[in-house]
Order: sequence, then C-alpha cells, then structure tokens
Amino acid sequence: MSLTNGDSVPSCTLSVMGESGPTPLSTDELFGGKRVLLFALPGAFTPGCSMAHLPGYVANADKIKSAGVDSIACLSVNDAFVMGAWGEAQNASEIIMVADGNAEFTEAMGLTLDGTGFGMGTRSQRYAMLVDNGVITQINVEEGPGVDASSAETMMALL
Repeated sequence: MSLTNGDSVPSCTLSVMGESGPTPLSTDELFGGKRVLLFALPGAFTPGCSMAHLPGYVANADKIKSAGVDSIACLSVNDAFVMGAWGEAQNASEIIMVADGNAEFTEAMGLTLDGTGFGMGTRSQRYAMLVDNGVITQINVEEGPGVDASSAETMMALL
C-alpha cells in the first residue's frame, strides 16, 4: 500500500552527485523544515522522462519556487552518477537530482514499478508530491502511461 496525504515520508539515505562523487543525502536533510516538491520517475535518460517529465520542472523551476517551494527534487531508481549526468544533460541546475539506487525510498513509499519486462528491474512509479517538513500534503500518482497527474503544470496549480 502506498503512502498518502498526511503520512510522513520514509526515513532513509539517498544520494546525490557531489563535487567529489556520490554524496549521502538523508530524507531528514531533504525534507526537514522545508516545503519540497519531489517528482519521481521510472528512469533517467528514458524518452518520457527526458522529453516530457523533467523538462517541465526545469522550465518552471523559478515559478514553482516563487510560489513557496524551497526545493524541487527529481528522484529515480538510478545511481548518483547517472542522475548527476542526466541533470547536467537536461540543464537541471535548479533541481536536486536524487538517486534511490537500491529503491529503498521507493519501496518504503509503496510505489515500486516492475520494469523487469523491459530489462529495467525494480523502478519507481511516476508521481509527484508536495512535502511540508517531512509530511506529504499532496501526492499525485500516475494511473497509467503519460505525464498528467505528476506534471509541473498540474503541481503548480496546487501551490
């Protein structure tokens, strides 16, 4: 069962690409005392994620932050090297590119996606959520293919 509005985000350690390599990032550091818009997707460099999902957040980062969001984070079940390279390739300097390499956060959220049929193993479902000081205030999970419920535009309308 997946987490929902009013639930606290799971406590675990994720990673981001730092200047000297992968750097641990706890969920307390990411969400504590902040309003965060996190969107998750099945995979870096995949067509839907690269052409439809991430670009909307890159283009609207300033608007999202001016509406009271402290940080925007993109999460995928990839390693920090891949997430860092994808962020650079997409000019996503305003977005925290978060690696959930072992799917620990994704599993604790109850939002895994079985990508074994595509040779991708366990991945994250596509979703977006607003989190205030570690508590989910709004979560939108895509029911099928496409980027509608979790798009930057949909989430902006909730701010």
